[in-house]
Amino acid sequence: MMGNNIVREITPLTQSDCFTIFSRTKKDFDFPLHYHEEYELNLILHAKGAKRIVGDHIDTIEDAELVFIGPNLYHAWFTHQCKSEEILEITIQFHKDLFDERLLKRNQLNFISNMFERSQKGILFSAETIERLSPRLLSLNQKKGFDSVLELFSILHDLSISRNMRTLSNSSFNNEQFNYNSRRIEKAFDYMNANYNRGISLEEVAKVASMPEVSFSRFIKKRTGSTFIDSLNEIRLGHATKLLISSTQTVAEIAYKCGFNNISNFNRIFKKKKNCTPKEFRDSFSGTRSFI
Repeated sequence: MMGNNIVREITPLTQSDCFTIFSRTKKDFDFPLHYHEEYELNLILHAKGAKRIVGDHIDTIEDAELVFIGPNLYHAWFTHQCKSEEILEITIQFHKDLFDERLLKRNQLNFISNMFERSQKGILFSAETIERLSPRLLSLNQKKGFDSVLELFSILHDLSISRNMRTLSNSSFNNEQFNYNSRRIEKAFDYMNANYNRGISLEEVAKVASMPEVSFSRFIKKRTGSTFIDSLNEIRLGHATKLLISSTQTVAEIAYKCGFNNISNFNRIFKKKKNCTPKEFRDSFSGTRSFI
């Protein structure tokens, strides 16, 4: 199960978004086993008989389910024995640093902090909790701006004090190599995030991290599992996927806007990372996604 077919998903969430909410109705699940840096809250209705994999845990799901997934934890849902024509899925994703570490240490955030800790293994909420909170999750994308952020925080708090939550995976698959705790890596990534729309050289990013190029190159590979250019392209692709979903700009415009110097290069990298072309990607997002 843990072969090379596990996909690292680059979510379309940028540094300036608080969270993204994506809702769609569908007939089947077709996304492969994957993981990403962000926290994810997934509400799935009318999908009895589908199969869920979270870390090393596999189960067949009931008619309604709500799961909270921590950063870099493998997860996927598969159609399996589900016969439903109207699966409803609401996915909320937010950055792992949306809540500052010092904020999480305050008394009032104690429960949320514990829930984040447990989410490293994936959390399944009880049927009562789903019944109580799904109306609020379903109407979350009707709220705007700050109100929607408050409502998300409030939902997370209510989830964190809910009864009978179950931890799914036995081990947390939170791969150590993805832990960007190092201040230098953080500075480098902040810089790449701020300047992704133009050509950035390894030399200038190494300078920001105050390291010689060769050491920085090795360092970034060791810490993130990706080379410098791969990391930069992932950031660019994150912005590009967001524009493909939320704007009507042409694929070429988006490519140049996100720092790819030619369209065929963009198409090639996109297809390699996403297993589809930018156009196919855009066409497949027929649901609604909003960024808050």
